[in-house]
Amino acid sequence: MRLDYFLHLAGFGSRKQVKMLIKRRAVTIDDEIIMDENRNCDCQLQKIAVFGEIIKGPSDDYFILNKPKGVVTAKKDEKYLTVFDCLLKKDITDQLYPVGRLDRDTEGLVLLTTNGPLGYKLLQPKNHVSKLYLVEVNGPLESDIVAFFKNGVQFHDGTVCKPAIISVISSSKEKSIAKLSISEGKFHQVKKMFLAYGVKVTKLKRISFAGISLGQLESGQYRTLTSKEKEIIKSFL
Repeated sequence: MRLDYFLHLAGFGSRKQVKMLIKRRAVTIDDEIIMDENRNCDCQLQKIAVFGEIIKGPSDDYFILNKPKGVVTAKKDEKYLTVFDCLLKKDITDQLYPVGRLDRDTEGLVLLTTNGPLGYKLLQPKNHVSKLYLVEVNGPLESDIVAFFKNGVQFHDGTVCKPAIISVISSSKEKSIAKLSISEGKFHQVKKMFLAYGVKVTKLKRISFAGISLGQLESGQYRTLTSKEKEIIKSFL
């Protein structure tokens, strides 16, 4: 959340009073003097202090969910179950939302957080946030696909994707499996990339996002981030 809002909630006065504290160079984050009242912060991930005294106040929530196939990445839907139907009621708040989206027929890792500025940063192409997918297609993946994806796939409408890294696990005329790493999130991007190569995606699962891996989390299950994963998230604040 914004630093001025955090300090206000932590009891340091009105927004105006909080801004004066910041201007007086009284506020530090991880021992760095902060002059930007709009700075995104979280006392769960950082050491926030006023005049050297560490402040414990409200913090944000961070969950990863293994989204099942058929579930939509939305808060509400009139027809389908949403990622919020996978959560316990105690963990659902008005501020919690999914970072990005997965298609209804795509499985895998969805990050949910109450930290809006962080979610925004994770979706910005300029930040090159990595996304790793396990992909199954209905045809062969030849050795030329590595260069095809590395050079940036171009769609029929002229859209050019950033270079992507692919590792073929198995290949046959009927079915092939690969891991694909991309750093952007265009609409139906992975499916369109493979269609441009000449095969159709039959199964898609995101197994990693921003350096956080799905691991052994079962379909439909979710958990809070580990300490190590919180350190990864901290780098995007």
